[in-house]
Amino acid sequence: MNIALARTQTKEEYGTFALSYSVYAFLTGLHNAAILEAYTIYGSGRYRERFPAYAWLLWRRNLFLAVAAAAAVTFLWVALAWTAPALASRTVLGLGLTCGVLLTASFVRRTFYMRGRPDLAARYSAVYFALCAGLLWLALRVGILNGFCAFAIAAVAWGVAMLSVTRELPKKAAGPDFLEHEPGYWTEHWRYSGWVLVTAFVFQLTTQAYYWIAAGYLSVKGVADLRAMYNLVTPVEQLFAAIAMLILPMMSHRYAEKRMAGLLPVWKLYGVATLLVTGNFAVLVNFLGKPAMHMVYAGRFDDVAALLGTLALFPVVMGIGNTMNAALKSMEKPQAVFYAYAASGAATFLIGIPLVTYLGLRGAVYGMLVSGGAYTVALGMAFLSAVHAEGYAAPLEAAVKENPVH
Repeated sequence: MNIALARTQTKEEYGTFALSYSVYAFLTGLHNAAILEAYTIYGSGRYRERFPAYAWLLWRRNLFLAVAAAAAVTFLWVALAWTAPALASRTVLGLGLTCGVLLTASFVRRTFYMRGRPDLAARYSAVYFALCAGLLWLALRVGILNGFCAFAIAAVAWGVAMLSVTRELPKKAAGPDFLEHEPGYWTEHWRYSGWVLVTAFVFQLTTQAYYWIAAGYLSVKGVADLRAMYNLVTPVEQLFAAIAMLILPMMSHRYAEKRMAGLLPVWKLYGVATLLVTGNFAVLVNFLGKPAMHMVYAGRFDDVAALLGTLALFPVVMGIGNTMNAALKSMEKPQAVFYAYAASGAATFLIGIPLVTYLGLRGAVYGMLVSGGAYTVALGMAFLSAVHAEGYAAPLEAAVKENPVH
């Protein structure tokens, strides 16, 4: 969708879509904080035995949040249409009308992974992909593709995909309600989610903030250039986002059962695979990136193609950090992830903005690498500290069990 818009819209129009999409990224962060992350960690760990009842509880909360998000963004567009019509982009209206469906689609896919049914997630996504591709082709043929249409196509495709798996959606389980077993659940949920919620705000400063910085210090055209490059490094990030949906529930379950003895082998394998794939991808992009960018965008972004090889290092820098991010989440340490994104945000303000000011678009690319590096270093320190602490705690617990009197 991004590539089709970049090929057919002006750079200013595509830049506006990229900024609107960053708002959607912010909404997904809030949704992840309020629902998905605690749902994944607890549903795969401590509440695994009562998962159907737990899924039904969170499904209802998800629907409420999805409707609230859609209403809030739509109201924002209406307010802009009355007070500042120039800012009331049709793309924002499209986001408002569809974001509830898009957020709910994420919940459904996550549930399938937590159930250990990636086959359902694959079937669900395949229906979405086929319909989305068909509608995109039709929109291009008719000549109606724009930001509003892009969000509408995604929402229709996910909606139909949900209908194809209706029987697999969460349902009310027989027997006592989940909260009857866990009356203090929401206190526990928000103790975890509170950290994730504040993380959702600083998370934007690692990547998404550079679109707004580019818009403020360069131009909307600069936003389009940056997003067009980022589209070509997105596939490897999407790959590991999908893998994370498999790995995070597995890590949570293993940590709940065996603590670090169960977690570390999975993390090591995950880390090595991430480094190998992202490293090889960066090498490939440095060799083939320019001709690929010329072919994908029909020569519209050839003037920035030289920066693509540098930006291809971003998944490498972020990848290792993301493996430790997942490990720390499975250990129920969301505060460590918050501090890592806060460090990244500080680097964005202290280093990223000056780089954009003096070096323009090249500075934005360098700034993203610096911010990503700060994130990974901070997570590395937190992860090593957690492993060290667990290493001392385990022998102590074993000694207490063997000698309860002492």
